[in-house]
Amino acid sequence: MLGGKRFLLGVTGSVAAYKAVQLASDLVKAGALVDVVLTRGALEFVTPLAFRAITHRDVLTCMFDPNQPEALEHVTLAREVDGVVVAPATAHAIAKFALGLADDLLSATLLATRAPVVIAPAMETAMYEHPATQQHLTTLRLRGWLVVGPASGRLASGAFGPGRLADLEDIIGGLRWALGLRGDLAGRRIVVTAGPTQEPIDPVRVITNRSSGKMGFAIAEAARDRGATVILITGPTTLRDPYGVEVRRVRTACEMYEAVKAAVRRCDALVAAAAVADYRPEAAATDKIKKADQPELTLRLVRNPDILGEVRGDFIRVGFAAESRDLIANARQKLVEKGLDLVVANDITAPDAGFEVDTNRVTFVYPDGRAEELPLLPKYEVAHRVLDRVVELLRLRRPVSPA
Repeated sequence: MLGGKRFLLGVTGSVAAYKAVQLASDLVKAGALVDVVLTRGALEFVTPLAFRAITHRDVLTCMFDPNQPEALEHVTLAREVDGVVVAPATAHAIAKFALGLADDLLSATLLATRAPVVIAPAMETAMYEHPATQQHLTTLRLRGWLVVGPASGRLASGAFGPGRLADLEDIIGGLRWALGLRGDLAGRRIVVTAGPTQEPIDPVRVITNRSSGKMGFAIAEAARDRGATVILITGPTTLRDPYGVEVRRVRTACEMYEAVKAAVRRCDALVAAAAVADYRPEAAATDKIKKADQPELTLRLVRNPDILGEVRGDFIRVGFAAESRDLIANARQKLVEKGLDLVVANDITAPDAGFEVDTNRVTFVYPDGRAEELPLLPKYEVAHRVLDRVVELLRLRRPVSPA
């Protein structure tokens, strides 16, 4: 998504400016070309050399410096970049942007660009909460700019409250979201399930599985990056909520069933990547079971709801089949029994695919009997391959209504 793109990273005079060096590094690692503009205030906290070492490009600091003739081409830069990120953005910088002032290189470039703009405020709580700052942020939002953060926590003054620079992961997620607003899933509503479920035995113990949720989260992020409105229903995971995605956390299969039934109303597609427990204890103990009291323990299990089998409607339905043998045969059986539009099958015995890893090797199984095997790919790339098929199905069956 970011690979091959060109971004302008603007850094203003906040103590959080040092975090922008890591942000530049993360963008470069993602394959982006990054041009950095430092304001006069930013130069009090960070040096151009730090960014040049990361981006391998000249760092711009002054519009009228004869030693930086490229800075005079700020209009060209504004036209050629795919997106702009200002992180951190101080109260002073935000005010200038909102008022349309152009007295330095960064503000002039922002006034000239028509590329998506993401800003990440960072300042003391009182400054952030001041009506002037809030009004300026509202103005920028109405202008179409995306404001990410600020986060709450300990500030440079030692006080606690809103004003910290947002997590870099959220800033990059915001940039991905902004770039994808006109993607091929714009105007679509996609529901994704992810992670395991936990079926309680007693207040301490559960029946669960090894699913990390990474595949489902990757699908949610990829759908967001293509312009969709995304609802992610996830069982217990250690993963952070993706920026720009509505996350609904559940625990048990029954809770996920109810959440999915509610979420699919007016949706365009359901992508069910969760590893839902097929069975649950008939009754969970109200107190912790003590082994001294029960040298042997027998659990009576009952079937959980079949979410994909029972949740149907006028929307695309994609299921996942994690199998340890007879991969294609089992996937085809699942597709037919549940009436799915596509099954994504993967062999969980492969060490580089399946649970708890960042890659996957899957096979698409179609209703017409075809099986399309994909090579080993990062799960985010697998997610886009899945969504490519969803887009094709939606174009055939559910054209986007004109605005």
